[in-house]
Amino acid sequence: MRYAQGGGLTAKRRQDREEVRLQAAQRFARGEATAVIAADLRVSERSVERWHRSRREGGAPARASKGSAGRPKLTDAQFALLEEELVKGPAAHGWPDQRWTLERIKTVIARRFHLTCPVAGVWRLLHRHGWSWQAPARQAWERDRRRWSCGRRASGRA
Repeated sequence: MRYAQGGGLTAKRRQDREEVRLQAAQRFARGEATAVIAADLRVSERSVERWHRSRREGGAPARASKGSAGRPKLTDAQFALLEEELVKGPAAHGWPDQRWTLERIKTVIARRFHLTCPVAGVWRLLHRHGWSWQAPARQAWERDRRRWSCGRRASGRA
């Protein structure tokens, strides 16, 4: 299931999903079939089987939600520290130019917080906190700025 703009479930939706798991647990106790429970609760049989197995192996606490699989690895406090590191610029972290790349940010996270995450995870983390990618405007090295004015070639006439 996909969620809108960088979010998982809201607190209310998480509670609703928790109630579905509770209903499934009650029906397991009555001995109902997995397929019937899945159809009635409008979830996949695989999810029902997973909930049933975790209940058998770990009891009621195992039924509780483990949270989003895609939850951010950095806490809000850690992300604030990461932002401070990003403001210092790439040169402060040993790179020769002033361009942040996802790979470089991934390296800063690994060095500063001892966490590893994929490049796509870094992008999602930044996006979730309102950051966006920006590319510098490209210009030719040979460009003669004196000959160009407002995007048009200046004429030699006075």
